[in-house]
Amino acid sequence: MPDRGSGPRGPRTRAGRPSGRVRVLLLVLGALAVLAMAFVMFAGFWTDWLWYRSVDYASVFTTTLWTKIGLFAVFGALMALAVGFNIWLAHRLRPPLSAMSMEQQSLDRYRMSVAPYKKWVLAAITALVGLIAGASASGEWRTWLMWVNGVPFGTKDPQFHLDVSFYAFDLPWYRFLLGFGFAAAVLSVIAAALTHYLYGGLRVTSPGARATAAATGHLSVLIGLFVSLKAVAYWLDRYGLAVKSSDLRATTGNWTGLRYVDADAYLPAKTILFCIAVICAVLFFATLWRRTWQLPVIGLGLMVLSAILIGGLYPAIVQKFTVQPNEQAKEAPYIKKNIDATRAAYGIDSAKVTDYTGTGGGAAKADQRKAADAAASYRLIDPNVVSPAFQQVQQRRKYYQFPATLNVDRYKDPSTGKLQDTIVGLRELNIAGIPRHNWINDHFTYTHGYGMIAAKGTSPVTDPKQGTLGSPDFTESGLPTTGQLGEYQQQIYYGEKTTQYSIVGGPQKELDYESNGEKTTSYRGKSGVSLSNPLNRAAYAVSFSEPQMLYSGAIGKGSRILYNRTPKDRVEAVAPWLTLDGDAYPAVVDGRIQWIVDAYTTTDSYPYSSRTTLGDTTADSLTSDTRAVVAQQNQVNYIRNSVKATVDAYTGKVTLYQWDTKDPVLKTWMKAFPGTVEPKKDIPADLEAHMRYPQDLFKVQRELLTRYHVTDAAQFYSGSDAWQVPDDPTTRAGSAVPPYYLSLTMPGQKQQTFSLTTTFTPSGRPNLGAFMAVDADATSPDYGTIRVLRVTGNNVQGPQQVQSELNGGTDVAAFVRDLKGTDSDIEYGNMLTVPLDNGFLYVEPVYTRGGSQNYPLLKKVAASYGGGKPVFEDSLSEALDAVFGTSDTARPPTSRPPGEDQTKPPTGGDKALQQAVQDAQKAYDEGQAALNKPKPDWTAYGKAQQELQEALARVEEESRSKTPAGASGGGG
Repeated sequence: MPDRGSGPRGPRTRAGRPSGRVRVLLLVLGALAVLAMAFVMFAGFWTDWLWYRSVDYASVFTTTLWTKIGLFAVFGALMALAVGFNIWLAHRLRPPLSAMSMEQQSLDRYRMSVAPYKKWVLAAITALVGLIAGASASGEWRTWLMWVNGVPFGTKDPQFHLDVSFYAFDLPWYRFLLGFGFAAAVLSVIAAALTHYLYGGLRVTSPGARATAAATGHLSVLIGLFVSLKAVAYWLDRYGLAVKSSDLRATTGNWTGLRYVDADAYLPAKTILFCIAVICAVLFFATLWRRTWQLPVIGLGLMVLSAILIGGLYPAIVQKFTVQPNEQAKEAPYIKKNIDATRAAYGIDSAKVTDYTGTGGGAAKADQRKAADAAASYRLIDPNVVSPAFQQVQQRRKYYQFPATLNVDRYKDPSTGKLQDTIVGLRELNIAGIPRHNWINDHFTYTHGYGMIAAKGTSPVTDPKQGTLGSPDFTESGLPTTGQLGEYQQQIYYGEKTTQYSIVGGPQKELDYESNGEKTTSYRGKSGVSLSNPLNRAAYAVSFSEPQMLYSGAIGKGSRILYNRTPKDRVEAVAPWLTLDGDAYPAVVDGRIQWIVDAYTTTDSYPYSSRTTLGDTTADSLTSDTRAVVAQQNQVNYIRNSVKATVDAYTGKVTLYQWDTKDPVLKTWMKAFPGTVEPKKDIPADLEAHMRYPQDLFKVQRELLTRYHVTDAAQFYSGSDAWQVPDDPTTRAGSAVPPYYLSLTMPGQKQQTFSLTTTFTPSGRPNLGAFMAVDADATSPDYGTIRVLRVTGNNVQGPQQVQSELNGGTDVAAFVRDLKGTDSDIEYGNMLTVPLDNGFLYVEPVYTRGGSQNYPLLKKVAASYGGGKPVFEDSLSEALDAVFGTSDTARPPTSRPPGEDQTKPPTGGDKALQQAVQDAQKAYDEGQAALNKPKPDWTAYGKAQQELQEALARVEEESRSKTPAGASGGGG
């Protein structure tokens, strides 16, 4: 008798199966595993829903979700139905089985094994193909929404005279439908053929007919459908030529649109192939009556041959023997279409290009010197250099940090009431600097940064009582900060460096500050998701893989979890249809810190407009992972800065404002997601004052303008006037020079305008080819106006030439040699280019770093004008004096710090020094006069010498009193 107990073999039944208790245990464990997996999936969905609801963009979540579900269901069902129906039909059309060949006998065992499970096999196959097709279709939710909500551009392409919206919104959807149809047809043919083969409708080695009439008719119809879809594809390919990328021998980069060979060879070829495909499809459908594949196979062969000859060989012959011998003349009309479309799609068609000699005008040197003061607010404080100074002077705690590249903004100077260029940076939380790491400290105690630090953009510290000479002159500083920004909410819960979650508002207090030192606080904003609900806590514990959320006493009533905390992450989440600029920048607006994020609408389907890759076009010597444009690998041929977004640094509130009111792409998305974008008129005036022209859009436009400033097709083809963006002369990385924000006066303007500027050099040459500036002040009526000065003079020095000449100067060599003795290094700031009297003035701040101060200090200013030798002086005023040859009359007898206003009256110390110098000169002159008399007056000469020595002693004393111990040079 078999052992029925629980002896050595365990509690098993007679047949060796687990006992009832074990089976129940296994079922329970299996059920728990399924429930755990289901809860993990639910947790992801639930936390996403809670987050979108917390930022008041639940409609984005639901619209996207339901669109994906709808596409998944519809196209998954269509694919499952198509494949399942054809399997069922092939099975129904199977021939009656009789005496079989060896081939059919070998297949019989497979038929017998499948027979009991036919319905399950059919369900499994249809479910699998349905799931795959549905998942693929759900990824096309953007294509669907753009097609169903598309609005017209109001512009037609020059070849087919269709609105651009057809290419941007309709054609992508039609191509998806066509691809889906091809997939359904191919899978149906394969499934039907296998079923016919399994059940004898198709034979490979058996004698007699290879296919039954029913199988022939079934497969012929399916192949006919496939060929019909190919005919549709040929027809759509005609329109696709308008957005096709190709290489044109005379151009660089991607050429988009029809060329001569496309219009005169490919276009008629596609039309002919369409007609042939239609005829071939009819022949396949005709097999329902003729029951033979002879004609369809011949037709299919002819279609393939035609595709090779008409679609491939004929265009190649036209290109070789018609186009290449006279390419410029043949391609000229199409080049012109490409130029016009590209300039319109990138918003550079309204750029004002004017000729500018660049060699300097005929104004007197004194007049040029005076004009130089009004030409620009020379931003000597480089936001790309001085971050270490912000960090060392204003960090205050190890757990705070500033970005490596600061931002340029404009704030009013209370003393003058005028706007001044200002360097700003937020003191954000630095988790790596927390004294002791644990879950409570990392996520509950250290939760936010504190305060905005601001410094003058045009001058450093000039008074040793205010700080180290040459360091940034802070207008807002301290912890908490005080200064020109007034009262504002200083806690920064949302920032570029804030990448991890925090739990706030509950029993556990947070570290904070007040005027007399540290204190604790509790977040009082409405941001984040409540963790008071046990379900929410469990969902977030799973989503964040943090089990302590389930039982920690630090979480209680009022606890809220903050995450997705960088400005770009938040904007991208609520508006996934936007492409974001690489640089979000902060501003104090109405007592709150607001992050401003520029966002773009793009498409790669604007007919005839050449494509560009965003990541390549926007790269320069300053770009990094934190400053890179979102969607770097995206190729686009249309871009608009259609949305200005803001993120409140305390509440995390995201607001999208319509900026380009004419953009059809934005209008389409606003129809798809109604209520998510606020109208432009609702932008507060205080906020608009801090908005600016975005850098990445400017970089894209300047890259396109290197070629598309030329509007003549023949000149464009020759490439004789092509430009390039020069490499940054202040680095050795070989990367493009970044654009610079600068308040300047362009020719024709009456006053300085906050602008974004860049230079061009002729392709392959270092001299200056052009200068470009765009009005970057959002409140200006000329905002977005691009002005390009095309240099017509010969061999006007470019930035790299000026930098090379400066580096080779004896003054710089001596300065660098002296620095080596103090264990310091030289560091160049941004080289600013300013148009002045038909010439270009170059101004470059020069910093030193090392020794006792481990951050950059502004010590020198270099300048150059009109091809003259660069000067290297202690201050901006001295540099301008030296450049324009007015130093003997305009320069004061002592050096002043870079950026200090040289026009203001001398201080008491300056007056005493000047008087001492004048007395010395007077005594010297009197002594010489006494000696030059016919009979020297030795008494008068002795008196004069005594007065000269006294005056020189006063000069030495006054000079020492104006140079503090330890200070070097005139940088302070």
